[in-house]
Amino acid sequence: MPYEVNGVVAAGKGAPVSVQKIIVPDPGPGEVVVRVQACGVCHTDLHYREGGINDEFPFLLGHEASGIVEVVGAGVTNVAPGDFVILNWRAVCGDCRACRKGKPWYCFNTFNASQPMTLASGQPLSNALGIGAFVEKTLVHAGQCTPVDRRVSPDVAGLLGCGVMAGLGAAINTGGVSRGDTVAVIGCGGVGSAAVAGARLAGAAKIIAVDVDQRKLEWAKDFGATDTVNARETDVVEAIQGLTDSFGADVVIDAVGRPETWKQAFYGRDLAGTVVLVGVPTPDMTLDMPLIDFFSRGGSLKSSWYGDCLPSRDFPMLVDLHLQGRLPLEKFVTERIGLGDVEQSFERMGRGDVLRSVVVFD
Repeated sequence: MPYEVNGVVAAGKGAPVSVQKIIVPDPGPGEVVVRVQACGVCHTDLHYREGGINDEFPFLLGHEASGIVEVVGAGVTNVAPGDFVILNWRAVCGDCRACRKGKPWYCFNTFNASQPMTLASGQPLSNALGIGAFVEKTLVHAGQCTPVDRRVSPDVAGLLGCGVMAGLGAAINTGGVSRGDTVAVIGCGGVGSAAVAGARLAGAAKIIAVDVDQRKLEWAKDFGATDTVNARETDVVEAIQGLTDSFGADVVIDAVGRPETWKQAFYGRDLAGTVVLVGVPTPDMTLDMPLIDFFSRGGSLKSSWYGDCLPSRDFPMLVDLHLQGRLPLEKFVTERIGLGDVEQSFERMGRGDVLRSVVVFD
């Protein structure tokens, strides 16, 4: 029978979110009901609330989550009741042209649950990134569940479901950072700090953190930054070059996603260096640059979507590294909150007071 649970809903553009009763159906073929244990408050959730993704209100927010599989539908074989899982929003199909090429992290036909969750009135909900996890129980496609070692704390495990994975993957998967490299990260919020942690994990010799907020630069040092640049006080490109023997960094990661920061990344890299864009620009943003600069500098210009991750490969590996003490995921958790505190956490996020607020369920 369907479940009646509490969840956080964005009812209209810019309106404060509220806790409402949610109806979760029994899982159909290929679907799973997960009892959510923790869910991070990601900036993407705020984008949904503000109508920055689309206008398909009402939204059931939350997507950076971990929990326990409660019930599985027909045909589900990859998870079983009792499994501890991290949820992901790119459940690969295994059959599209990207998957057939052996690059499933580019899957063009990802899965979500077929049935909608609804308000008590019966009105269907749009799930944030196809998940909707600010809720006591959620319905997802089985492919959105990745089993991991249950020794990891749920509040840190769930962060791999979005922001932390995006940053780590931008450095390791997309940027291909390797031992001895010089790396610069522009923007040191949650995603940027994760990129710093990823560069350190990969063995970078020098990691330059760039931000306009001194607090975030201090956070970046906690994750392995060897040098910091306050962009309010100095020219970013000159500072990066000054820290890299005038060459520029091997890899520069733009975790902001604005034309001015992308240009800083472009000109702050070595001649054959790599630029990785992981910060998300808005549709109206444009670049105006001399084409000869692209031709004359070589190297690679890349975008990183979800850190080019493959959840079945990356989540268990990163959890193991955390349990070994090599990846300090716990440092990303600034505060643990309840369902009714999400609106206030958006305000703290806007002020830059937190890396991550995490909703924790009893």
